[in-house]
Amino acid sequence: MRDISKNIRQLRVRKGMTQDMLAERLYVTRQTISNYETGRSRPDVEMVMKIAEVLETDANSIFYGIP
Repeated sequence: MRDISKNIRQLRVRKGMTQDMLAERLYVTRQTISNYETGRSRPDVEMVMKIAEVLETDANSIFYGIP
């Protein structure tokens, strides 16, 4: 598994979303997204699926990076 935190950030930026925008769509705080992106915490599998859905990608892109 590659660095999930970097993958989430990269996918979010590609989508043109801010941390606030992503947090709002996932019903979490901006701080939660920041923690995911800095590696201070990791999303559980259910959250990874939600992030993938919001960012219109699949979970593999979050786990392993953009193909």
